[in-house]
Formats: sequence, C-alpha cells, structure tokens
Amino acid sequence: MLGRYRPLRPLGSGGSGSVWLARDEASGEEIALKIVRREGKAASRVEREVEAAARLRHPRCLRSLALDRDDEHMYVAYEYVRGRTLRETMRAGDLDDRSAVEATAQVLEGLAHAHARGIVHRDVKPANVMVSDEEELSIRLLDFGLAQIHEADTLTAVGDVPGTLAYVSPERLDGEPASGAADVWSAGVLLWEALAGWHPFAAASPVETARRIREGAKPLASLRPDLPRELCTAVDRMLAVDPARRPAAKRLPPLLHSAFELRARRPRPAASLSGLRERALHAAAAAVFTTGTTLLLPFFPRGWPFLLGLLAAGVALRAPRAGLALALSAPILPLGNEALGLALLYAAVAFAWLVLFARDPRSGLLFVAGPALAPLALGLLPIVALRARGTVRRGALAGTGVLAAGAVTALAGAPLPLEGIGEARLALGGTEPTGAVAHTLLATVWTHSALLVEAGVFALAAATAALARNHGLWGIAGWASLFLAAAVLAPPASGALPLVLGVWAAAAWLAAGELRSSTRNSL
Repeated sequence: MLGRYRPLRPLGSGGSGSVWLARDEASGEEIALKIVRREGKAASRVEREVEAAARLRHPRCLRSLALDRDDEHMYVAYEYVRGRTLRETMRAGDLDDRSAVEATAQVLEGLAHAHARGIVHRDVKPANVMVSDEEELSIRLLDFGLAQIHEADTLTAVGDVPGTLAYVSPERLDGEPASGAADVWSAGVLLWEALAGWHPFAAASPVETARRIREGAKPLASLRPDLPRELCTAVDRMLAVDPARRPAAKRLPPLLHSAFELRARRPRPAASLSGLRERALHAAAAAVFTTGTTLLLPFFPRGWPFLLGLLAAGVALRAPRAGLALALSAPILPLGNEALGLALLYAAVAFAWLVLFARDPRSGLLFVAGPALAPLALGLLPIVALRARGTVRRGALAGTGVLAAGAVTALAGAPLPLEGIGEARLALGGTEPTGAVAHTLLATVWTHSALLVEAGVFALAAATAALARNHGLWGIAGWASLFLAAAVLAPPASGALPLVLGVWAAAAWLAAGELRSSTRNSL
C-alpha cells in the first residue's frame, strides 16, 4: 500500500474501516495501519485523530507515526502494541483490584497529558484501552478520533452526543460541551465496572441507560465493602453528577494509588463472574491434585485424602497463592514415607514451581489437565496452558502436564499415555539419599526418553501458541501442522488418532478465537 506498507494480517474492523498489522518497508518495523474510506465524517475524524496524536507525547497515549492518503482511503500508521484490550482482559478475569486501580491510574495520566494540551478524548471505555503483553502492567489509550480539540471546529452536529452511551457523562447527555471532567467520569465508570464486576448503568434500552446515568451510580462501598474506604470515596467523586465536584485527571493517579495502599494488604480479584470462575478452576485443580496424589501415594488414614482436597480447594478459593502452596506440599509426607531423598527432591522442585507461579498462582496447577486429557485429547494441553501469563509458565505447564500423565500411569502400573512407549517402573524405597533418588529418576526417564521428548514438544507448542495466534489463521495452521508432526513422530506412535484429534481441536479453538476477535474489535 502506497509503496510503503505491507499488510500482514487484520487486527480489527468497524463500520468505517479496518486496522491491520503491517510492516513499514521504509523502517522495517511492524505497525498498526488504520485504513478508513474517504467518505462522510470518517476522513475528517481521522485527520482530527492524527492532529490530536501529534500534540500528545506521553507513554500512555498511542503514538501516531504517519498519515497518508490516496483517492479512496486514508492511512494512519500507529505504533504496534502487542496485547489485548482492557475489555478483553476484564472478560478473561485477569484484572484483580490492584491491576484495575493501576490501569485506571495510567489512563488518567494519559488523559491529564491530553487535557493540558487542550484535548478531550470523549470516548474513554475499556475497548479503547490497550493492555500490552508485558510482565508489568502497561496500558495505551487508543482512538482520539472523537477528540475535541480546543479552538478547533467541531465535527458533531447540534444534538449529537459522540462516544459510547454507557460511558457518557450526564452533562453531555444534557447537551453541555465536553470537558476534562467528562473524561474523568468515563474513567470512573471504567474503574467502578472493573471493581464491582458489572456496569453501573447497564439497562435493556438506551433510554433507561441514559436515565440511570443522570441519576448517578450507586456508592461503590455498598457493593464492595471489603475495599479501602478511601478508594471507594475517590471512585464516587469521579462519578459525581455535578462535573464541578469531580477531581481533575492529574490529581487522581496519586490519589487512587494512596487510597488503595492505605488499607489493602494484598490484591483481591475483582468481584466479577469471570474472576470467580478463575478462582473456582484453581480451587478445583487444587482439590484434584491434593486428593489424587495422596490417594496414589498411600500414607494418610482412609478418608483423609478427600478432606485434604476439600481443605486445599477452600484455601485456594480464598487465597490462590496459599492454596497453591498447600496443594504442592501435600505429597511431601507420602513421598517421604517411600524415600526420604525423594521427598527432599520433590520439595525443592515444588518450591521452584511456587516461585515461578508466585505472580500467577491461579495457573500453577493447570498441569493436572495432563492426566485427565491423556486418554482422549492430550493435544489440547497447550490450549489449557494459554491461561497462564508468560511464555515460560505456559511451556512449563504443558511439559509438566505430559510428565504428570506419565507419572500417574506409572504409579497406577498402566501403560504410558502415548503409543509405543510401554510401561514405566519406578523402584524407589527406603531412605535413599537425594542424589541416589535423582540418579534413579534420570535412569527411568532415559529409558523412556520418548516421553521426555514429547514433553518438550508440548512445552514448545504451548510457548508458541500465542505467537501463532498473533499471526492469524495461517499462523495457527502452520503451528498446528508442526505441532502435530512433532507430537506424532517424537515417539513411534502407531495409534495416534486421539493425539491428532486433540491437536486439531486445539487449532480450531485458536482459529475460532481469532475469528471472534477480528469480528468484535472495531476502530
């Protein structure tokens, strides 16, 4: 396009155009290329967006790199940020209270920068906030296409209210001009929604939504009494019906941070259904791991494994990190009953695992899916691992899931879960030193090296699944083909039908997610 931009894959589309991941052949960098037809108000809004972006030089505002046009379209090149929108992050249950406050504070930092330069965003909402795919939370404020720039002509007809109704302030509904206070209101709605778990003005019709906006939101403390009182007060002030009572955007980031730290002792997941589902999944995994290991390794009196499983589930539901630690510690005594060296070796591995997942404890036990999926659809294991944050954690979960499937079948005296591998026999007993136990385990793994190779294949597949998804349907197809070839050829498999079905089910899941994302994301 224009002799400069090479489209790679679509990122999203809307009524006026589309956004593509493209390569700038002049610089060699990947960019987000926004393409809009030159008709109606769309072209003027693109020029307004670029004009606004040209005034903004802040790490929380998406940078505009270039504006080009031809006879039919306008093209805006933006920096490309890998990640997902705040809306998608909230739906996935990956936004705890601390992260919600931090994300909103960063949004307000970007808004304060814009307000100081005479720019009002007018369309602040979760879909216009990008959460970058980094270890530390970092956001970019998107889409200044509806921005109102001081001393610039308006693009809005008399009586129009641009923006998304659910995040529009009451004074704008009454026809007053947008101000920085209107953006503060929208950010307050965003934070209220993230902390409460639902939208404060959700209604069946736009008329009812507008009525609820004019009445104002319920006090946040009435829904989340566990939050610091100062934080609830700050959110309520952001949602004051009278715009004069709302704090300026530049005052709010330190206010939100200090309010949250005054009484908060640790981050608690936002009280959303998706967040509760994530905790419930972690609690179920803790129960399965604790009960399963204590049943397969006889030590506790009859009935205790189930009581321990319930205890681990309850702790995991209440405090995910403590639940992970409790579940991982459950096998230590049974293993010590078999061999002291084995218990010490396992304790060291469990501690390293706890450290690895300390910042993502709800994903730490997903490897239990390995034994569950082994009989029919082990190929889905990399998809399960995608719930974890970070490439290393995903690879570790998938590889450990394969090894866990092998360990369970070995303890049960059954064939290992991949054709052509045979049965594994572990001869560990007495109080052998840790070194001797490690040597025995390595010898057993070497005898069944195909299982170790298979674990490496699955780990690599899980680590690259997100990258394949970022390259669209062709990337997913290539990933599935390579994964399937490696998984089938690693051991000399003769009956690979369950593995084939599992891998292609994983590819179908990724493809469906890509199609949904392309359809849902808009300008």
